[in-house]
Amino acid sequence: MMSNRNKEIRDSKSFSKLLSSIIIGIILIGVCILAVGSYFYISSSQKPLNPDDKSTTKIEILPGESATMIGEKLEKEKIIKSSTMFKYYLKFNNISNFQAGNYELSPSMTFKQISKSLQKGEVYIPVVFKMNVPEGITINQIGEIVEKKTSINKADFVKEVNNPAFIKKMQKKHPKLITKEVFNKDVKVPLEGYLYPATYDFTEKNPTTEEIVDKMLTATEENAFPLWDKYGGILLTEAGTEKRLTFHEFLTFSSLVEREATGLTDRAKIASVFINRMEANPVMPLQTDPTVLYALGRHKAVTYEADLKVQSPYNTYINTGLPPGPIATSGKESMESVLNPAKTDYLYFLAAKDGKNYFSKTYEEHLQLKDKHIDSQQ
Repeated sequence: MMSNRNKEIRDSKSFSKLLSSIIIGIILIGVCILAVGSYFYISSSQKPLNPDDKSTTKIEILPGESATMIGEKLEKEKIIKSSTMFKYYLKFNNISNFQAGNYELSPSMTFKQISKSLQKGEVYIPVVFKMNVPEGITINQIGEIVEKKTSINKADFVKEVNNPAFIKKMQKKHPKLITKEVFNKDVKVPLEGYLYPATYDFTEKNPTTEEIVDKMLTATEENAFPLWDKYGGILLTEAGTEKRLTFHEFLTFSSLVEREATGLTDRAKIASVFINRMEANPVMPLQTDPTVLYALGRHKAVTYEADLKVQSPYNTYINTGLPPGPIATSGKESMESVLNPAKTDYLYFLAAKDGKNYFSKTYEEHLQLKDKHIDSQQ
């Protein structure tokens, strides 16, 4: 009996080993199939979308575009099969530093060929001229730049940009950017602050106003909008409460910081002052001079007491909260500061002639700083 029992145990162990071997074998085969499948998928993803299609498509790479943005653009234009695989290819091969410009790319090109072209800045369409639009300027000032660079005079540019029919046409092309807020009756210039500050390449000697504005709105769509969307448009207050800004309000707030800032490091503090004032009880007006000058419609070296009384929705001395719309272009640093402000108790700040900003928590302290850094220097 014991002999039979031992035999059954040995048979059972042998079966268990056999079953384990079979399971391990199946798993190994599955892993191999997965590995081979992944290899062929990755390999096929890197191959040209269509080796036989030599036709080219004009692709514009804008300043500041990420690998993800570029990949999505190439996939949308049917140059590559997968933007995700293109991004991973760039990451694993440590490929970056793409050159902004206008390219002609083909679905017959490999990832390697495309990335080399973008890295070297091999622009197939020659750039006729560049147009630099700096931070902190208005559409009127952009008009002056356009007049110097093209055959379009400033007056015609400004007139067309303010034409409701033109704005609605741009709204159809950029629906997530341009909302009904720009048509608010109190907004002076509907697209103020929406034209992204950057250096633009043009491949035609005389582009139209529509081509210029469309290019700048696209830059805003690909630089400013993702930033706002990343934070969910949430503005965090010192008290920890949250306020969601619309994209229009985001551009408006950013433009105030841009016009007030004298250095990169102070922008987050300036944003905190504005937030603290809007959250104060009772609410304090923002009292920022650039909004007064925008209301007056002219630049002045000194803002006088009489100027502060100008009747305008943009005058933040007589109105609380943000003005109806942006007062200038704003760069990424100012935009970042709005959504990621410093945590302070400051309610006041002033810009001295030495280029420094001085912050204070009380009006008394503010007056002391004003006497020391402003009045005593006059």
